[in-house]
Amino acid sequence: MFRRPFSNFFASKGNIFRKRTTMSAATTTPKDIDGKIDFKHNGETFQTYFKRFGDLENRKNVPLIVLHGGPGLVHNYLVPFAELATKYDIPVILYDQLGNGKSTHLREKPPTFWNIDLFIDELINLINHFGIQDGFSLAGHSWGGILASEFEVRRQPAGLKRLILSDSLAASSLWNQSNGQLLANFPDDVKQGIMGGMKDPAAFFHALKEFHAVHGCTIRPVPDYYWYTLDQVFGADGDPTVAGAPIMQNWTIIDRLNLVRVPTFVINGKKDISQDFVVQPFFDKIQKVKWVTFENSSHSPFIEETERYMKLASEFLTGN
Repeated sequence: MFRRPFSNFFASKGNIFRKRTTMSAATTTPKDIDGKIDFKHNGETFQTYFKRFGDLENRKNVPLIVLHGGPGLVHNYLVPFAELATKYDIPVILYDQLGNGKSTHLREKPPTFWNIDLFIDELINLINHFGIQDGFSLAGHSWGGILASEFEVRRQPAGLKRLILSDSLAASSLWNQSNGQLLANFPDDVKQGIMGGMKDPAAFFHALKEFHAVHGCTIRPVPDYYWYTLDQVFGADGDPTVAGAPIMQNWTIIDRLNLVRVPTFVINGKKDISQDFVVQPFFDKIQKVKWVTFENSSHSPFIEETERYMKLASEFLTGN
């Protein structure tokens, strides 16, 4: 569903019309460069793991940093974004946020340690490390969209050019409402497993997989990297420290969305956890905005409809 014609991006909010799409598989992952960056915070030094696709030195287009979901997940399921580097010459940087994946784990830190400003500071450190502070774009998936939008609203970064809010949320209350609505259609064991949370990790993870098979990623087979991402938090050897912190408790950005300065692309899927009403405030409150709903996707249209997703993303990011 197109919420605004692409050829008329800066026009006043226009009519809504539907367009059917076809599902595509993720492309082959290109060569990448990975490593770790020192991140100094309150007298301590941590490390942020990154993976970079494309050439930053001889780039033709502004690089894109992609922020993973959670909070508490890892970068692996975002690998389809590498197509932007190989096919559209847009350098892409993925990374594991602090406390997750191959970045420094801090199980001993209290819940209050984990907050939005911490993750914004880590993002700024990453941007400065690559020397792209004068020109970069952001794509945030789910929780990553919270981080991206808060970065824009709180810090007003001069170098931010464009913003993609993919399958995200404008308020935790809307997200919780959506989860409740969708969960009502599942068997009791799934409902009980989700509601019980990490009190019974095995039951919770089983229920979470059942839920995500419908509203998280609908292609079959579900890619291994998708389940791997969830396993890094909720599996037997996972680290739920960040996921268990109250970062999103009573969170909302709705009353601050007027502070978003840059052109913004809002994306969700027809079967998404981020139902229309969850992302609607982005479209209502951000001035330079367009919105596309992927008809054959749920919470991961960059996996479920990779080819079309990356084509539209590249057109948005390059201003074409």
